[in-house]
Amino acid sequence: MHRRWGSVGVALLAALGGAAVLTAATRTGRYLVRAAWEEGKILRHRRSIAELVRDPRTDATTRGKLQLVLEARAFASDSLGLPARDAFTQYTRLSTDTLVLLLSGAARDTLAPVTWWFPVVGRVPYKGFFNVREAVREEARLRDRGFDAYLRPAPAFSTLGWFNDPVLSTTLRNDSADVANTVVHELTHNRYYAPGGAIFNESFANFVGARGAAAFFRSRGDTANALRCDRQWEDEKLLGAFWARVTDSLEAGYAAHPGSAGRGERLAARERIYAWARQQLVDSVGPRLTTFPAWYASRVRLDNAALLARRVYLTRLADFDAVWEREGRDLRRTIATLIAEHERR
Repeated sequence: MHRRWGSVGVALLAALGGAAVLTAATRTGRYLVRAAWEEGKILRHRRSIAELVRDPRTDATTRGKLQLVLEARAFASDSLGLPARDAFTQYTRLSTDTLVLLLSGAARDTLAPVTWWFPVVGRVPYKGFFNVREAVREEARLRDRGFDAYLRPAPAFSTLGWFNDPVLSTTLRNDSADVANTVVHELTHNRYYAPGGAIFNESFANFVGARGAAAFFRSRGDTANALRCDRQWEDEKLLGAFWARVTDSLEAGYAAHPGSAGRGERLAARERIYAWARQQLVDSVGPRLTTFPAWYASRVRLDNAALLARRVYLTRLADFDAVWEREGRDLRRTIATLIAEHERR
């Protein structure tokens, strides 16, 4: 699975402000009320990171990760111009290993995503669940309606500055490079989040998180973690380009057999293209990956829902890098340029 799918920038809890205007008698209203309740539990159990770092009872590993969060947060704010506000100044230890489950859906014979609408964030191609049984039931409902459905865990989220987002114990289980990337990625959403623009929002934050984390570690003289961030980003660009090719092939295969009469041919084309994609992953793409597990190429999920979920985080990555190069690798200036270019579209 992709390292960051839904683990950052989920932003579903930014919709909580709309809960008051939706009756709990509706499915969306009940969903938002449940999300508000779960967010409240997270906020109630927050503790100051600064105090935990000073507390001698805090174990050394946790103390080091929490100190890293504070330093990455300061770098993102001071060097990259990302609004930190009060985010990541507090910590919540969760009682479970999974914070939230993300569900994506898509038609089987077209690349048409299932989307959900929420206040503030607009229409998004994923839905988050705090309750495993509810998530599994919704996944089953999608499959029963003939959709591909893809359910996966996410260890972090952003409320786009609506609340004082704490760092969570699920995030601290990651290595230092991923922790710093998560902090920068989430704070990018505080700087810019286009309602209904999930693909740009997440892919852009993915770029800033990767390049920002590498810059952060280089500013500290930590070459090993900086190089790890660079290698992770190169892997993600490689996969982003590959998934784009798979998408293009599927779109062409589906377009060649239009209408209800062509559905059987579209499904057959889908099977051929995904078989080709698996072979390419095993023979060509997988051996070039340096930061993904050895099993990735042979076991990564291949269907329309999983593909579209990856595209949310892995679209136009090389284009973002091209602007970064054009701006003299000045990431702060690149961020402003990319936002301005997106606003003009």
